[in-house]
Amino acid sequence: MTSESSSNQPSSSKGSDFLPNLCESQSLFLLVLVAELLAILICISDNRLPRVDWDQLAMVSVMVQWNTLIGALVLCRLRGVLAQLTTVKAGSLSIGVMLLVNLALSIVGQFLLYGFVGGLVLPDAHFSLDYWAILNNLFITVISAGILLRYLFVQQQLRNQREAEMQARVQALQSRIRPHFLFNSMNSIASLIVSAPETAERVVEDLSELFRASLAEPTLIALEREVELCRRYLAIESLRLGKRLHIDWQISEHKTNSLIPSLMLQPLLENAILHGIEPLQEGGTISIKISQKDKLLSIVIINPYKLAKKNTDTDPTHRHNRMALDNIRRRLKAHYGDAARLSSSAEQGQFTTYIFCPIRGEN
Repeated sequence: MTSESSSNQPSSSKGSDFLPNLCESQSLFLLVLVAELLAILICISDNRLPRVDWDQLAMVSVMVQWNTLIGALVLCRLRGVLAQLTTVKAGSLSIGVMLLVNLALSIVGQFLLYGFVGGLVLPDAHFSLDYWAILNNLFITVISAGILLRYLFVQQQLRNQREAEMQARVQALQSRIRPHFLFNSMNSIASLIVSAPETAERVVEDLSELFRASLAEPTLIALEREVELCRRYLAIESLRLGKRLHIDWQISEHKTNSLIPSLMLQPLLENAILHGIEPLQEGGTISIKISQKDKLLSIVIINPYKLAKKNTDTDPTHRHNRMALDNIRRRLKAHYGDAARLSSSAEQGQFTTYIFCPIRGEN
């Protein structure tokens, strides 16, 4: 539990969170686009818009893009090193790399343009480096790189803030979903201690596993783990309800060990017992159907349902059922956005809950 919690903490001080992965084509494309906008800005600042020097724009674009691509290549190679540094050190090293690349390309560019090509045109011409031009290039590089890194830093802070807010929201929603059968379970354990101590011990283990999962950090867990927790919960309820409770598990074979929000199914099963099994003297069967198709996980829970009277919005039982469904719906939205959905229907004496969410496999 401790290792999972620590791994989920945002490491805002690491360079891996601060800088984009320039080894990816999407990040590289965006960087090239920004570089070209910078080249256009430089040319517009030298000449007003109606009198843009297109030859100058082409030359500046080549120079800026060469700096950008070579700098991105170096930073891509240094990604492992940058990931181990703090934000300030990673940013400083990135600016240093860009300055070195710009310095080298400025010297090589002047030599090729004025020394080599100029020497072919004017053999007697004397070539010397234009240090002010080099300094000008370095000045533009440090300012533009600083602005870009500042923008990336602000974006990182916003991402961390959104992640923290989502974690807090999911934690608040999960904290509302606590097993309401605690006192019944304690009574069952008390009655079994003398007559069936082994069964009482098993109930204590099941109960502790449920509460351990309930009090854990909000996260995605393996579907098999969620099913195990549900089986433990149903085993506890079976001691209280006896033959009135029947369970029908229908789990299709699947290749991927899907991840779902922790304790997502248990509250739905609790609802099925509270609103479906307990009101019926003869009890009934709860069916849990879990299947995977393409990249979609489907979970269907069916339980008997005693038709309620109209205008039941003020009924506490009805409100509890609706609140539990709303909480699960919000948790799904927090983890999956609009890609997941939860719906329910009550007809012909059966209440059916449908959950559809994208499959996320374990890393």
